[in-house]
Amino acid sequence: MNAALVADAVVVAAYFAVIVGIGLRAGRGNDSLREFTLGGNKIPWWAVLASIVAAETSAATFLGAPAEGYATRSFSYAQLAIGTVLARFVIAFLFIAPYYRNKVQSIYEFLDIRFGARTRNMASVIFLITRVLGIGVRLYLGGVIIVVVWRYLWPDAPITLGTYFWGILFTTLVTTIYTAVGGIKAVVWTDLIQACLMIGAIFFAIGAILYSIPGGMAAVTASFQSDPGAGMFQTGWDASKPFGAALKGMLETPYTIFAAVIGSTFFTMATHGTDQDMVQRLLTAENPAKARRSLIVSGFADIPIVLGFLFIGMLLAVHYQVTPDPSLPAQHNEVFAHYIVNEMPVVVRGLIVAGVFATMMGSTSAALNALATSFVRDIYLPYLGGGEVSDRRSVTVARLATVVFGAAMVGVATAAAYAVLKTNITIIPLALGILGYSYGSLLGVFLLGMLTKRRGSDRANVFAMLVGIAAVLTLCKIKVPAIDLGALLRGKIVPADWAFGAFLPDWWPAIAWPYYVLVGTIFTIAFAGIFRTPGAEESPRTGCDS
Repeated sequence: MNAALVADAVVVAAYFAVIVGIGLRAGRGNDSLREFTLGGNKIPWWAVLASIVAAETSAATFLGAPAEGYATRSFSYAQLAIGTVLARFVIAFLFIAPYYRNKVQSIYEFLDIRFGARTRNMASVIFLITRVLGIGVRLYLGGVIIVVVWRYLWPDAPITLGTYFWGILFTTLVTTIYTAVGGIKAVVWTDLIQACLMIGAIFFAIGAILYSIPGGMAAVTASFQSDPGAGMFQTGWDASKPFGAALKGMLETPYTIFAAVIGSTFFTMATHGTDQDMVQRLLTAENPAKARRSLIVSGFADIPIVLGFLFIGMLLAVHYQVTPDPSLPAQHNEVFAHYIVNEMPVVVRGLIVAGVFATMMGSTSAALNALATSFVRDIYLPYLGGGEVSDRRSVTVARLATVVFGAAMVGVATAAAYAVLKTNITIIPLALGILGYSYGSLLGVFLLGMLTKRRGSDRANVFAMLVGIAAVLTLCKIKVPAIDLGALLRGKIVPADWAFGAFLPDWWPAIAWPYYVLVGTIFTIAFAGIFRTPGAEESPRTGCDS
């Protein structure tokens, strides 16, 4: 190994040492479940803000957003930031206060108070399954950076699924260790460092790529001017087509102004208001006002970050157009990683590789802690604890659950790597699409609980959530990368798409993923709202009568 690689390896190793050290130190004093899950409600609002930004900017963004910019040569993906900002104001003034008022650790406890145990259990199970799948897909990118480094060191060695697996395993193992020990405090404080490293990586990458393009910014500007699709705001509406065909095309286009204002708003309301992963960070703040501040400011902070990552991808498209590279990976998700490893200057390369790991670990650590919290509060204590359970035992169970969920994520990430290798899909639609399948159901029951006192019943809500999921899968014509079940019965693993809604007519649109949550929310509320809440006069105050 030459001196340059040694220097980069030292930088990456130092990063891991610092992160693990902080995580282990944060574990001191976690002698109660409330300390482990909420940090005693003593986390400063600005640290919560950084943690939210780090969680949102996962590896799917660090490598996936440049892949979108590279593939589309446009800022169109950034339109969705409009909805993420609008949704934050709704969450800040509708969701946060009831969570604090009811002193919940798992937000699904609110549904138990408002409707009953069945609604809480169903919502918790949806979260547990969906979050494992969603983060597992993102973790696939942990294997990507290892694969690119492997190609750089041993260009003639074959790349197999096992190569991805070891990268995924390494990233998850390190993250699981410090999260299991340090709890939410380890998550927040390591996220703060990871957010700073990630932002620095954006500036380093943009500067390095611009410097490497002959002609610099002038050449980039000329290339963008020749590409009419390089703008941000797009409608997806083709006026040359009949109304029905134009509407179909618009609903099938994921990055449009309509998806940004409508679809992205509902999507963010679900991911930031009804997902234990994100809300748990907000509940670590001292009071609702500081939690609101962290949430709203984070929305505006996300905009330049997303634009920066997209700009990196667009610059890479120009760079490889001007100076073609015959060894450029076929997978768009690997293009930025390829540039980092093969063309970045020494030490800067190490810092940015550490930045990739930082984004993966930031989103994974929070998800692990949220999954453990939901499991202990919603499943273990009510049903498996066998009566009174001490704080020490609750924390122990939470740590064991963290390890189990980490192992599950490794399995999902390996399956995602297999799917991407076979299809060359970009990772963002896959990662966010998984959340969209079921999070409309969560948002529907939470909105019903927040906005009304008398609508929705415990038993009916369970069926309503299932209706919401079924509506998304069928009406949006979802195709899920999976395996052929017939071949599996014959002992063979054959890739195949599971096509839901295939029976719908051709004129019905395959609705794009930003609208998934909206569809699920509408059908969940429509079904659950038919029923009246028994004993509604005893429901907790949520701010609205209906």
